[in-house]
Amino acid sequence: MTDNLRRGAGILCHISSLPNKYGIGSLGKEAYDFADFLKSAHVKYWQVLPLTQTGYGDSPYQSVSCNSGNPYFIDLKQLKDEGLLDADELKSCETEEVSVDYGALYEKRFALLRLAYARFNVKDPDFVAFVESGEAEDYAVFMSLKSRYSGTFDTFPDSYKYKEQLAIKEFKEASYKSEYCFWQFLQYVFKKQWLKLKNYVNSLGISIIGDLPLYVAYDSADVWARPELFVLDRDLKPTKVAGVPPDYFSKTGQLWGNPLYNWEVMEADGYDWWIKRIERAKELYDVIRIDHFRGLDRYYAVPYDSDTAEVGEWENGPSLKLFDKVRERLGDVPIIAEDLGVMDDGVKELREKTGFPGMKIVLFAFDGEEDNEYLPENMGENSVAYTGTHDNATALGLLKRMNEQQFKVFKKRLRAALEKEGVVFPFVNREQAALALCVCTLASPAKVAVIPVQDLCGLDDDCRMNVPSVAEGNWKFRLGQMPTRYHAALMRKMVKEFKR
Repeated sequence: MTDNLRRGAGILCHISSLPNKYGIGSLGKEAYDFADFLKSAHVKYWQVLPLTQTGYGDSPYQSVSCNSGNPYFIDLKQLKDEGLLDADELKSCETEEVSVDYGALYEKRFALLRLAYARFNVKDPDFVAFVESGEAEDYAVFMSLKSRYSGTFDTFPDSYKYKEQLAIKEFKEASYKSEYCFWQFLQYVFKKQWLKLKNYVNSLGISIIGDLPLYVAYDSADVWARPELFVLDRDLKPTKVAGVPPDYFSKTGQLWGNPLYNWEVMEADGYDWWIKRIERAKELYDVIRIDHFRGLDRYYAVPYDSDTAEVGEWENGPSLKLFDKVRERLGDVPIIAEDLGVMDDGVKELREKTGFPGMKIVLFAFDGEEDNEYLPENMGENSVAYTGTHDNATALGLLKRMNEQQFKVFKKRLRAALEKEGVVFPFVNREQAALALCVCTLASPAKVAVIPVQDLCGLDDDCRMNVPSVAEGNWKFRLGQMPTRYHAALMRKMVKEFKR
């Protein structure tokens, strides 16, 4: 599978983090400008987080539909150019706020998108074909029901909660123009704009790495439409939920609360739901990062009424059987396995058998242990190296939290790691050490090395994307401005030096 990945450097920057004056990054001009920046920096990969419509906690990992596109990412200027919005309406969305204010977006953006929809020709042949394809069917009906009844789907009237065919048909007909086609319109426009951007990015010789969360949210079109695929009781409530046991990130573990898959039912039809999901991801991305990959070998099941993830048990996932079916139906799919956290022999064996590259986090490399798997000298080529991920502190943020003695030890270990890679890069202070971490990552033997945009720009922890197990205040980071020519030159120099 590594043959599908070119040796190269990448930048991690989610669409929401792009700068503009409309409150959240979009698929508009700034996305194209960022692609141009990547090209000028000689970068071969642009990594993004899930593109899905955000749900609980504003997290893209808790979406109302795992196959949806985020309506907030729709470029409003393109809607204006198509005559669906006017100049005053566009101006009404302008804000000086740099970080994402999801509350304000929810209040204003959907109202504006409904105005655009009201001027849209629902008989447009391309739109009709999109609707008839069924791609957004479950999402459109589910969101129409949410608009009508609010709350979670298990509080819908029973005929809708249990998706009774005749009741759903009648509801869809009654809300066809007012709701159903509106939600279809959002997905149609998002997909059209995203694929246009992707084609442009690809034309520059840049591949997009996309993120596929392992689990789906409970209150989602996915669970509502196919409850038999999940571990639920007769009232469609989960009996067990997903999480991870206590680890480096959290003393009480992480209680995600996502419903677990009924793998026996999924196996019976050849994992059709999963294969279609990966097929959709393959259309949107060039390389797919499967989040929490270890959960496909064995997953941690926590009783539904638990307050923490301290009490749970490991259960068996589909392991290689799933990927054998994926290869049978879709051929070789470029996949990165997010294999961080507690790994046992089973998941290591699964990764080796699939051939998928795993992830290496250089921020974790300097505990003083010579066999630390995140040290560049211990990385294999079949891996993707990062300074850190969206769940970690920024490089500068981590270093600033160290006291003088800790930083002194860290510098010594980082210098030793650079020396073993044959790299001379003098550094003294924390800002220089943060850049040295980027150098160390790019100098590693990993086939792909990805630098979060925060680390390339030397940003502090107030620009961190997410703190695991903290429900509020995440996913808000945005660039105040586009990375500069200096940052492009910096990347070009490192790309050339380390033959990426």
